[in-house]
Amino acid sequence: MLIQAAAMANLGTETAFDVLARAQALAAQGRDIINLGIGQPDFRTPDHIVEAGVKALRDGHHGYTPAGGIPALRQAVAADLADRQGVTVDPDDVVIMPGGKVTMWFAILMFGQPGAEILYPNPGFPIYESAIRFTGATPVPVRLTEENGFAFSADEVLAQITPRTRLLIINSPANPTGGVVPKAELDRLAAGLERFPHVAVLSDEIYSRILYDGQEHSCFLSYPALRDRVILLDGWSKTYAMTGWRLGWSVWPKALREAATRLAVNSHSCVNASAQYAGIAALQGPQDAVASMCAAFAERRRVVVDSLNRLPGVRCVEPGGAFYAFPNISGTGLSSKELQTRLLDDCGVATIAGTSFGAMGEGFLRLSYANSVENIERAVARMAEALPELVKA
Repeated sequence: MLIQAAAMANLGTETAFDVLARAQALAAQGRDIINLGIGQPDFRTPDHIVEAGVKALRDGHHGYTPAGGIPALRQAVAADLADRQGVTVDPDDVVIMPGGKVTMWFAILMFGQPGAEILYPNPGFPIYESAIRFTGATPVPVRLTEENGFAFSADEVLAQITPRTRLLIINSPANPTGGVVPKAELDRLAAGLERFPHVAVLSDEIYSRILYDGQEHSCFLSYPALRDRVILLDGWSKTYAMTGWRLGWSVWPKALREAATRLAVNSHSCVNASAQYAGIAALQGPQDAVASMCAAFAERRRVVVDSLNRLPGVRCVEPGGAFYAFPNISGTGLSSKELQTRLLDDCGVATIAGTSFGAMGEGFLRLSYANSVENIERAVARMAEALPELVKA
């Protein structure tokens, strides 16, 4: 009998992929499935980015690259941060990753161990808690509430820090809620963290370009007093519809940069070369496709929020960013998991239970509006028709 390491029992999963597999299986049986579960843009990667990746392969860029990424791409990331956020970054502090998850894994591995505490948003991206538990550290949830637009309270976060706290994870705009933390709250958090020099911060800003109503993103690297302990997670997947390219970037404090690079060498060696050249084209090329996608998401946001708020037993706050709605479904009398299952099996609508994002997600459902307005309207119409019967049952 094979004996696995005990830590393997602590690994969770990302339910969106489980729901995707179930939805695809039902579709293969001939069912008409509307997928509002998976969190990826429903647009093609812009043509000039694709062509840059193809050209890189044709030009012979198909071997190993430096573990931290090719210099031209790291320089492009630094230039992009300077242009968009006014943040000066040394290209040597940029580490290119195969997606965003690797940055969070590396950060949590660096600071997670038995006896340590790591603060993370709840409801939040499920891999945070999974990775924390894997290291043996204690996950400490930072409560995000509907009443607060799913933005954290800086005072509540600071009150949870103890001498055992090693890492704080923040995510704005957020998955699964679409919540955006106001700059004033970020300012308050940054000022308070100066009292806790032993706490590193992982700022997950993967949705930084997807904001609504004229909001501007506030990069957590913009606080000089914290630059020696802030790790930035960002990338191309959501902004440029490049989820399958597996390409992300991270910025590390100089004291941690070499450790991040060593982790890269020990895990994935390097990111594939052609994707990195595509990443340069994305950052340096035309940005009209990004604006078009965000405009489409804004239209869909209006449709999905208005439609959900007309459903019996459902209410939905307006997300400030990303492409997720996180409606409160407690008025239906069904648990999040029950409603997720019934909607998929009975109505052909794939959603994700709020509890997939932490215990504080009970009573909520995540819907991705990275889908057409037509499909969103069809999905909510099915929900409106089915909800009275589901509640009675």
